[in-house]
Amino acid sequence: MLVEKNVPLQPYNTFHIVAKAQTLVRITGEADVLALLADPHLGSASKFVLGGGSNIVITGDVKPVVLKVEVKGRALVGETPKAYIVEAGAGENWHEFVTWTLDQGYPGLENMALIPGTVGASPVQNVGAYGVELQDRFESLDAIDLQTGQLFTLNAAQCAFGYRDSVFKHGVPAPSAQTLGYQLLGLKDRALILRVRFVLPKVWKPVLGYADIEKKMAEHNCSDPTARQIYDWVCAVRRAKLPDPSIIGNAGSFFKNPTVTAEQCVDIIARDPKVVHYRMDDGSVKLAAGWLIDSCGWKGKSVGQAGVYEKQALVLVNRGAGTDGNGATGGEVMTLAKAIQTSVYERFGILLEPEPVVV
Repeated sequence: MLVEKNVPLQPYNTFHIVAKAQTLVRITGEADVLALLADPHLGSASKFVLGGGSNIVITGDVKPVVLKVEVKGRALVGETPKAYIVEAGAGENWHEFVTWTLDQGYPGLENMALIPGTVGASPVQNVGAYGVELQDRFESLDAIDLQTGQLFTLNAAQCAFGYRDSVFKHGVPAPSAQTLGYQLLGLKDRALILRVRFVLPKVWKPVLGYADIEKKMAEHNCSDPTARQIYDWVCAVRRAKLPDPSIIGNAGSFFKNPTVTAEQCVDIIARDPKVVHYRMDDGSVKLAAGWLIDSCGWKGKSVGQAGVYEKQALVLVNRGAGTDGNGATGGEVMTLAKAIQTSVYERFGILLEPEPVVV
């Protein structure tokens, strides 16, 4: 177990916000967690699990013990007549893992290429893009209880996946060692994910239907794309629309796309016929949060060094370099976010929900 003090967190959050962790522990496996829990000082301290830092806004120095997840490994761990079972360590880079699966001949994750973050964070957020969500390809995961040190495994139902949601984003009283009712309870700040397994189909079919993908199919005169083609197209689209976090600090899509009833959508369309919307299988309608924000005039606007990206209103960015402490603060990012929420609510009656965790 490697313990470090006063560690700069700017390299470990994609917004590049300047802050420090008073204590940071690097977790390479369950042994490190068990050693941490056995430590007389660190074991009982509050803890914050940090993956790739792509979904957080840091508003000051972090007092809880930061657990930097660096569990590695990628492997085919099983097969069924219909699918490959592939496992990755929680500290693996998500996009590199997606690339690896295709290189090995295991398609299925290509629509989620270039999503920032780590494998371990993917089930927490139930990441998704272009018609595919993590829950569609999820098999199970291994995690460790940060209070008891007990290892446990969860399947998809026990993870309680929802739109950018899971059991790991909610906290309730801890279960007793006797009941072990993890699937019934929130695991926020309670569990550290170690490994994630995915079920990837042997008989693969492309997931199409999104305008950006349809446009690429037309450009390449291709009606039956391969998994690798979809992967390349998704990467090209994301690079064209979204800023590279290594160049411009950001946390990707900052707000969830809101869901409304069909009746609410009719009312909004009557006032704004151009509203971008997608009808869901359950009859509800998903609205494009980026369009709502753009229609309120926020694209390109700033609060201090925090701004709305000029090419995609759904993305908030750090306009300052940050290396000398002159970049955006977490407070500026959240002030901007709240101003956007107010504008959208006043115009559309919809309260946008942020995706990142505020630390």
